[in-house]
Amino acid sequence: MADRPLLHYRRDGREESDDTRPPLILGPSIGTSMRLWDEVIPAIAAEHTVIRYDLPGHGGTPSNVLPSLKPGAMTIADLAQAVLNLANALGIKRFNYAGVSLGGAVGTWLAIHRPERIASLAIVCSSARFGDPQYWQARAKLVRDEGTGPVADAASARWFTDGFAASGAPVAKALLDDLRGADPSGYAACCDVLAGIDLREQLGAIAAPTLVIAGCEDVSTPLAHARELADAIPAAALLEVADAAHLAVVEQPRIIADALRAHFASEPNANPGTGRHDAGTAARRAVLGDAHVDRAIANTTAFTADFQAFITRYAWGEIWTRPGLDRRMRSAVTLTALVAHGHFNELAMHLRGALNNGLSREEIGEILLQTAVYCGVPAANAAFAVAQQVFADLDGSGQSESDT
Repeated sequence: MADRPLLHYRRDGREESDDTRPPLILGPSIGTSMRLWDEVIPAIAAEHTVIRYDLPGHGGTPSNVLPSLKPGAMTIADLAQAVLNLANALGIKRFNYAGVSLGGAVGTWLAIHRPERIASLAIVCSSARFGDPQYWQARAKLVRDEGTGPVADAASARWFTDGFAASGAPVAKALLDDLRGADPSGYAACCDVLAGIDLREQLGAIAAPTLVIAGCEDVSTPLAHARELADAIPAAALLEVADAAHLAVVEQPRIIADALRAHFASEPNANPGTGRHDAGTAARRAVLGDAHVDRAIANTTAFTADFQAFITRYAWGEIWTRPGLDRRMRSAVTLTALVAHGHFNELAMHLRGALNNGLSREEIGEILLQTAVYCGVPAANAAFAVAQQVFADLDGSGQSESDT
């Protein structure tokens, strides 16, 4: 143990931490490196000491950080212990933790088995069980036999939405290059870890405040996996991010950063509404889009500032962030209420939000048809007219529904 190297890491942000503001450790997904967090770091490093690490065989971490590289030998407990070894070496006793995919599962395991070490937890595009173990065992064998090239060739479709993959974003190429450069033995060992993970029956033991974040277009760890986590972890909050796949932290860094800042805010002397305001801003951007929120902020005056702050804290920070209903259901309820009360200007805005939250145009049509029975035909008639105009505007602008 004494001769085994530590996980390669980088420290950003504040030089010192204390009990009210623990360090924040960030874990990556399999196949990526710590660069996964590059666009998020500036927003959170001003408030936290941030430690991000590379998985075994990835980035700057050698594969022999693990106790064994034999096929099938590695477990999530071994990987979690490697993170604890790093924390111990840095003199960190208690920390906040956020991780993507496999990195998120490490945090989940720690919150279950080493709760004294985890102050607060964020699980991003992850799962309590990553599908059929045979899938990961087969991938481990493929990589041991042929290297990471075959996996890298198919990774873009799993990691990114079609639009982002086609955008030529430098970070997408850099992460795919990281995957191609990963040590096959370390990558395969991480596959073995994923094959053995099943934390579903233990989620109820998590006491740390937990935020679950999901990409609405994630095919690797779909929304159902995130909802299972949020439903089983006591008092967990769920954020569903539109126009994002498995690496939502890369595709939507602003939304993820806002959500993490709000979740990990812990200054005892801060305005008690600050955390709710930040959480509300993140939810508002996720549902209505950056362009809408930026316009609202730009149009805020001294006369409307208090009202805007109230809406952000109360409607978005306290209601839209609650875990009891998913975003699709909240949109359905909101559309119905707006039709019932004739708030058609707000209806147009929330129709766009409903599309961002994953409701299809056909489902919206069914909701509006239902309102004809329970809210009245004239109200539904006006609502259909508003919806038709919103859809026409979207089709005519060339924007995707999640860009509005």
